[in-house]
Amino acid sequence: MKEKMHFTILSNDSTDGDGGYGVGTLDLNNVTSIIIDCEKEHVFIDLEALHGRSKIEKKVRFSPDLAHASSDYYRYWIVWVAIQVNQNGPYYAGCTASEVRVSKEERRIKLGYKSLPEQVNYLDKALKGKFLLQHMDSHSKKLLFQFLSEFNEAYWKHSPEELKHQLSVLEDL
Repeated sequence: MKEKMHFTILSNDSTDGDGGYGVGTLDLNNVTSIIIDCEKEHVFIDLEALHGRSKIEKKVRFSPDLAHASSDYYRYWIVWVAIQVNQNGPYYAGCTASEVRVSKEERRIKLGYKSLPEQVNYLDKALKGKFLLQHMDSHSKKLLFQFLSEFNEAYWKHSPEELKHQLSVLEDL
């Protein structure tokens, strides 16, 4: 079954520029969450990750302690991708990633590791146009490169060189 994929794009200013109610709130209309499944080598969009309810996070009891996921675990990356629009059109304006581990043990409720403060900070940095992908393993970077560049060639083409540089470890751009 083909997955329906989409990126969210900036909507109109919810405050209409009046400076009133809602000013200073975090607007998630221009951020998309992407999951990289390292074991299955599968990359997909899961907007529920914005609320901590992604496909990989359901029925998992998380701890900020890495040992909580045991030594036998599935490794995932939650990648935050911010989209902006300029005179050339939409582009990837910010991109960060945080690691998630889920125990392979078959239980009703699995154990896992994720750092919620790290995820929130990385989400914030992506919204602010930062690219923080150096801490990812090279294979995951390659999967992310393939996904972003193939998802929409125009988005990729108009994106800053910094993103292309951080994901170019295995590819000649």
